[in-house]
Amino acid sequence: MAATHPDPGAPAPEPPPTCFRHADRESYVRCTRCDRNVCPACRREAAVGYQCVECVKSGHQGVRQARTAFGGRITSRPYATLVLIALNVAAYLVELVRPETVNRFAVLGSNVLPPPPDADPYTYVPHFSGIAHGEWERLITGAFLHLEPTAWPMGVLHIVFNMYWLWNLGQVVENRLGVLRFLALYLLSALGSSALTYWLAPETLAMGASGAVFGLAGGYWVLSRRQGYDPLGGNQMLVTLVLWMVLSAGFTSWQGHLGGLLTGLAAGAALGYAPKQQRGLVQSINLAAVLTVVAIVIVIATDHAPHVS
Repeated sequence: MAATHPDPGAPAPEPPPTCFRHADRESYVRCTRCDRNVCPACRREAAVGYQCVECVKSGHQGVRQARTAFGGRITSRPYATLVLIALNVAAYLVELVRPETVNRFAVLGSNVLPPPPDADPYTYVPHFSGIAHGEWERLITGAFLHLEPTAWPMGVLHIVFNMYWLWNLGQVVENRLGVLRFLALYLLSALGSSALTYWLAPETLAMGASGAVFGLAGGYWVLSRRQGYDPLGGNQMLVTLVLWMVLSAGFTSWQGHLGGLLTGLAAGAALGYAPKQQRGLVQSINLAAVLTVVAIVIVIATDHAPHVS
């Protein structure tokens, strides 16, 4: 057998192609999008052939995120509903440890509160408390407080029933609206509930999430009519809640229930009937209009509040 020797004048062989991200890895597979060589660690299966990880990432950035029927972002769980329930329960635990929390943060227009348990009866000077005296936070904090376990007439059932309704209504409404729109509906309803209580019953100490829950029911009813899909039976639910508002008027804040319901109906219409073009902007303007009406009620109540300091 004769030996052969390389021709010193022949061109050197080209080096094998390597991955564009790993120069030490040989690869003959190309990305179908950018035509660069990719190793097994840097490629992903595509409809045809493979794509590199960078092309896959840029492709995902160009895909529009799925939205709910009314423009919100789709989430896998009702996160806002769970957070609201957790806040209500946490506030209730604080009440159990410090019962004076109710007198300080429940909805109250103007009144003289009883002295704290540790007050000296000889030196304590009674003073007016309430929203008209600068305690504006009561308009929201009152929606997270509930009756103590032994308080008449509902006791611990007060928070139990409210959280039951919040869970059942909240997860459905949040699924339709998304987190931000759902929170806007809930908090606006809570504020509207407190505002009407402040106006019509300024000397009454009111608390509870029921006003916001009534608002969720009103918002759900409007959204269901708009979408043509009503899995919870909105008509029957609304009739049930209105009957409860009337029958319980002697021992609950019917003003808060009515204020929450009316605000929820208005906020639900503001969200549900916004056109698809510029929907987010229109919904924001509509909700701002609802908030303005609630603010007007608060201003009127403040002008008529007794003993304003």
